[in-house]
Amino acid sequence: RIIALGLQPERTELVLSSGYKKKYCLVESSSGDLMIRNIQLKHSGKYVCMVQTGVDSVSSAAELIVRGSPGPPENVKVDEITDTTAQLSWTEGTDSHSPVLSYAVQARTPFSVGWQTVTTVPEVIDGKTRTATVVELNPWVEYEFRVVASNKIGGGEPSLPSEKVRTEEAAPEVAPSEVSGGGGSRSELVITWDPVPEELQNGGGFGYVVAFRPLGVTTWIQTVVTSPDNPRYVFRNESIVPFSPYEVKVGVYNNKGEGPFSPVTTVFSAEEEPTVAPSHISAHSLSSSEIEVSWNTIPWKLSNGHLLGYEVRYWNNGGEEESSSKMKVAGNQTSAVLRGLKSNLAYYTAVRAYNSAGAGPFSDTVNATTKKTPPSQPPGNVVWNATDTKVVLNWEQVKAMENESQVTGYKVFYRTSSQNDVQVLNTNKTSAELLLPVKEDYIIEVKATTDGGDGTSSEQIRIPRITSMDARGSTSAISNIHSVSGYIPVLLFFIVNALW
Repeated sequence: RIIALGLQPERTELVLSSGYKKKYCLVESSSGDLMIRNIQLKHSGKYVCMVQTGVDSVSSAAELIVRGSPGPPENVKVDEITDTTAQLSWTEGTDSHSPVLSYAVQARTPFSVGWQTVTTVPEVIDGKTRTATVVELNPWVEYEFRVVASNKIGGGEPSLPSEKVRTEEAAPEVAPSEVSGGGGSRSELVITWDPVPEELQNGGGFGYVVAFRPLGVTTWIQTVVTSPDNPRYVFRNESIVPFSPYEVKVGVYNNKGEGPFSPVTTVFSAEEEPTVAPSHISAHSLSSSEIEVSWNTIPWKLSNGHLLGYEVRYWNNGGEEESSSKMKVAGNQTSAVLRGLKSNLAYYTAVRAYNSAGAGPFSDTVNATTKKTPPSQPPGNVVWNATDTKVVLNWEQVKAMENESQVTGYKVFYRTSSQNDVQVLNTNKTSAELLLPVKEDYIIEVKATTDGGDGTSSEQIRIPRITSMDARGSTSAISNIHSVSGYIPVLLFFIVNALW
């Protein structure tokens, strides 16, 4: 800002001198400031303010320096590579009018997520240093490197990546993790582990050394697994005692030599399949589509392993045993209900125990015949008679056909019209008396009961609340009873056995 005393300037002229180029701009006489927005490095230079009048002119100059973060370093090269180190060099980029204070080295591999800052020697690289040694690299891994410069303003843009270079091979240093095993078939020892990741294999020709021995034995048995991705080994030998403990460890090797072993862990050999069949097998029909089978649990020793459960095989007298159906139950269960069967048909069934090694022998075969189907005829002509204290129901007897189960009684299902919870009343008569406690409409159905299950339901009956002292209705009069109103206090007269 320049002030000329005693003069009235006709114009003010600012001159920016940068090398051999000059730029001019006119500023109104009332203004004494120049503001540069979005300033950039190119705005650096010598600024001259000239004030002119009709009589004379004066001027003043100032040097403007714009500083920024450094430009990217150049010519990043890997000068020397070993199995765990890389010697880097680079040249300085533009300093953006602020000296570089430090450098940082970043690396990228096929296994990393983006660029990662790496450890170097020296640990802190000052602005005058143009070389550094990257340490703690993984052997036999392909790397790219880049360098980032920083000054007082901040960190600059990274350099272009160096050429890709692979570190040298070395003996492996990481053992497999999660060594375990067990299961398998008889006379087998199954050993499993998590494979070592490729970036930790340290060289070509990578594989595993599997060592095992029976618990209490001093000599190790060793074998080699040549595939680096293989997660298991199975040792088969008739001399293996079922479900016996083995000490197990897994080591690593590659073209450069052997690496460490995992910690020793205990693995059990395969179990022995059950050798005896369940006893005291029995079967009886529950309905026209269900049969219950029961048995006694088999004698079991810990040396045999862990009993997983039982397998029930069943077939009807019209089918072959080879095409039988199967059902499995847990080891602590000694019964099973076979469902979805055909009615009035003999079914044969046998049971065997199983574990992870396989299944044992089948028991003796037993049979049971499913019951006949329930009657298809519903209770008919259901009539009701209601007073202010109770409802009396009557219906016609259901007569079963020759191929249907005989009727043993009836079930009355009832609920209020505003609720979904159904209550059930059982009776061996063709009538029932209800003391209903709620003063609102009731929905009632009646079914015959048999050994083969419940029969077909009658038509729904709606018994409305009433205002008179007496009301009647039947299934044929359902459409004529909706105008009746009133409340009927009622209670259960018979014991409720189940929900509808």
